[in-house]
Amino acid sequence: MSKLYRNARLVTLAGEQGWGLIEDGAIGVVGECIFWVGPAAEAPACDETVDCEGALITPGLIDAHTHLVYAGDRAREFELRLQGASYEEIAHAGGGIRSTVSATRSASEDELLSLAQTRLDALAAEGVTTVEVKSGYGLSLEAEGRCLRAARRLQGAEVVTTYLGAHAVPLEYAGKADDYITAVCDWLPRLQAEGLVDAVDAFCENIGFTPAQTRRVFDAAKALGLPVKLHAEQLSDQQGAQLAASYGALSCDHLEHLSPEGVQALAASGTVAMLLPGAYYFLRETKLPPIAQLREAGVPMAIATDHNPGTSPTLSPLLMLNMACTCFRLTPEEALRGMTVHAARALGLSDRGRLVIGARADFCLWDVQHPSELAYFFGRNPLRHRVIRGGSS
Repeated sequence: MSKLYRNARLVTLAGEQGWGLIEDGAIGVVGECIFWVGPAAEAPACDETVDCEGALITPGLIDAHTHLVYAGDRAREFELRLQGASYEEIAHAGGGIRSTVSATRSASEDELLSLAQTRLDALAAEGVTTVEVKSGYGLSLEAEGRCLRAARRLQGAEVVTTYLGAHAVPLEYAGKADDYITAVCDWLPRLQAEGLVDAVDAFCENIGFTPAQTRRVFDAAKALGLPVKLHAEQLSDQQGAQLAASYGALSCDHLEHLSPEGVQALAASGTVAMLLPGAYYFLRETKLPPIAQLREAGVPMAIATDHNPGTSPTLSPLLMLNMACTCFRLTPEEALRGMTVHAARALGLSDRGRLVIGARADFCLWDVQHPSELAYFFGRNPLRHRVIRGGSS
């Protein structure tokens, strides 16, 4: 059965630049796909017509970097940072990721699912239709598998899972990081065989893993045909962007300390620069990612919440659009493309992120007059309705 959504203003993002705005537009949907987009006056007849009552329609938002599955919180660390402790100092003192690992290992799969579902519901309430969920708070085969299985069971948006076993060295491997990387690589085929892994990530940083250790993880992923991405250049320049680019990574994420050489490597490989303003804000960072250089080099820039308990406990993708503009000086159009077009690319998904013929019918109806308002407002949620795979949500 075909369905026509009409009496709407469409933000198609169909071209490489510009909103692709159609003032009096319509979208035709059959099954899970868009079969027609254009002016309402030229729309084909359909079995059912939906009056959108002047709503603004954009592609569904895509949150392409989250850590939704975990237990506990790190509110105490927030206080410590306000008292002057650095992220690195807290991590070296046994806090940080390890404290979340302890709480997560103690939780059952159903408990982890319940906690993560509440978080995903909050993202969906602001227009998210696709979400990436990383593991990385289990750091053992059993616990990583439990986290990934919980992610696969989430409802309300399409979930893409990423294996982040190389997130931190757990206590049982203290002082034996190379041995832990061996274990991370050994676990990967078993988790993939269960259908739990869509991509592989690592934390290449002065408090994380070295470039050499990261290469071992990426080689293991490559041997299994899995795409890679990387937490890179958040706290220091480890030349992680160049490393990831050499593997054709889907994205490099954070990038506050990205060098000019790293920018050029991303541009040459087509790797997406994933900008995470929530973590920048929450950690009170002062070094900005090199936005102007990324823009000049034509590197696609994505935006995500980076929801996690330690450095970005936000569940508001709309706030991230605002922060991308106010903190990073992106334009409202760049910010929205960052959570639609380029976010889809950062997940290796070519069937969404734009309102074009043949795309998956994931879109949002908003009570705003112009798309720039989605980044302009904060503390306001103008979402009226979501459509996912052509069905109401």
